[in-house]
Amino acid sequence: MHILISRIRQYWLFLTILCLFGITLLSLWPLEQLPEVPGSDKTHHLIAYAALMFPAALRRPKHWPYYAAFFLLYSGAIEWIQPWVNRYSEWLDLLANGLGLLSGIILASVANRFFQTIPGSLRRSS
Repeated sequence: MHILISRIRQYWLFLTILCLFGITLLSLWPLEQLPEVPGSDKTHHLIAYAALMFPAALRRPKHWPYYAAFFLLYSGAIEWIQPWVNRYSEWLDLLANGLGLLSGIILASVANRFFQTIPGSLRRSS
């Protein structure tokens, strides 16, 4: 587990961009009808945005709170755009996204407490 956490810290920017791209693609891809998937739509939003925030919060770059604010504004923009691409806009999704961001921050804080890095390795601010 320590190796996985170290790799997430090392590649945090790539993973964050990859998650942001995936969320954008899945949120704005036009659909004839919503697919049948297990679980609640809000749960999917929470998990996606927790995964988006986790690498940045784990690595803790110098301005990570700005990342969280940007992600929340970005999710609001996606909700605003969705009706123009044959998708449904639900503002409760924005709440689920915000809770997901908060969950990602909390999970990263817990992981940072349990999986400390060796001094001088990947822990410095960027």
